[in-house]
Amino acid sequence: MPNEIHYLSARGLARRLRARELSAREVVQAHLDRIETTNPHVNAVVTLVAERALEQAREADERLASGAEPGPLHGLPVAHKDTHATAGIRTTSGSPVFADHVPPADELVIERMRAAGVITLGKTNVPEFAAGSHTFNPLFGVTRNPYDLSRSAGGSSGGAAAALAAGMHPLADGSDMGGSLRNPASFCNVVGFRPSPGRVPSWPVPAGWSTMGVQGPMAREVADVALLLSVLAGPDPRSPIALETPGSAFGVPLGGDLAGLRLAWSPDLGGRVPVDPAVTAVLGPAAEVFAGLGATVEEACPDLSGADEVFRTLRAWQFELSLGPLLEACPDDLKPALRENIEAGRALRGGDVGRAEVLHTALFHRVREFFGRYDALLLPVSQVPPFDASAEYPDEIAGRPMPDYLEWMRSCYLVSATGCPALSVPAGFTADGLPVGLQIVGPHRADLAVLRIGHVFEQATGHGLRRPVLP
Repeated sequence: MPNEIHYLSARGLARRLRARELSAREVVQAHLDRIETTNPHVNAVVTLVAERALEQAREADERLASGAEPGPLHGLPVAHKDTHATAGIRTTSGSPVFADHVPPADELVIERMRAAGVITLGKTNVPEFAAGSHTFNPLFGVTRNPYDLSRSAGGSSGGAAAALAAGMHPLADGSDMGGSLRNPASFCNVVGFRPSPGRVPSWPVPAGWSTMGVQGPMAREVADVALLLSVLAGPDPRSPIALETPGSAFGVPLGGDLAGLRLAWSPDLGGRVPVDPAVTAVLGPAAEVFAGLGATVEEACPDLSGADEVFRTLRAWQFELSLGPLLEACPDDLKPALRENIEAGRALRGGDVGRAEVLHTALFHRVREFFGRYDALLLPVSQVPPFDASAEYPDEIAGRPMPDYLEWMRSCYLVSATGCPALSVPAGFTADGLPVGLQIVGPHRADLAVLRIGHVFEQATGHGLRRPVLP
């Protein structure tokens, strides 16, 4: 039984826990055992609170036995992203500056997960301050891809994605500014969802009105992502952009068909981004699946003019806002790329930020009009398959040099600038067995529609069922 538990779906585990076919202690112990055997190879979980988790599991079993109504995530073990504040548990953000930081309180997403019954196993690895889509830092080292330990697991939610793929936990929380939920999901053959800004409210944050960075769910199945979203989503008075739709709207069955849907397929965003031929070879047939499922598929792409400037300007502004004081206090403790990002924010003038906001608004309207013609956009999540874990980022793609560690993530960060919900769903494997994800982007705030499309594709293809072979 323990060998089966760690790869059960979150929904399946939740049903068996509520029916008392499994105890929370059994489920937690099975995942702790899995962490013990696989984490030394993958390095996904960087802080483990095993005794605390087992005590929480015992208390959960006792509450259920007393007749108390269980939460929707009762007894499910989760290791949280190491940028998300967890009360009483070390939260480092992958930085030596916060090596011993223990927050006094949970942030909102952790608060909601715990209220729903989640049992905390520990924390998952991140790049330093979540900057970049390859997970390594001076505190804990590199997180490795479970499908090939010599390759990157992506980032910044790389530890979360690798832990999911390796069976260390059934659900994960993450965050996404330039692709940090989607890129690692693509690299690790799991599902990552960037929700619409405000769908999952964030608190505390220094810039509560900002829409570029969001928090969201990851899992091995789309329906499990929807389950976690049903807990994370919903209004909160502490977030000025929180959407009013209750989380329960995402707790519905995702079944259905794609008959009559109009889908746009863009293999390279209209020539805007280079894509490795190995990725294109996987995603071309994946796009054809949708036609077989009854949708109309046409090659088309929205006009994303200005999206680069929008993303890079607003990201630099936000990095300086959040991390500028650290640059002054301890510049030698920040990696060079991070210092450059903060300094780029300091070099901005008011007119630069104003121009970015004007471009941002124009971009929204062009994309809105595009989705008047199409129900969703299909495109690559990542422009490359998982790359060598010893590299900071790919130095070239399809013969085009990558000048910095953001350039190779453009297929994700250009979508971030639109404010649209976007899903990464497993789409197949390269000839040498590396995972490739398909990105599904929907209209403004059409989160549930995107999840439904991804679910139908997932059920038709089954790529997410292929598990890694680990030592």
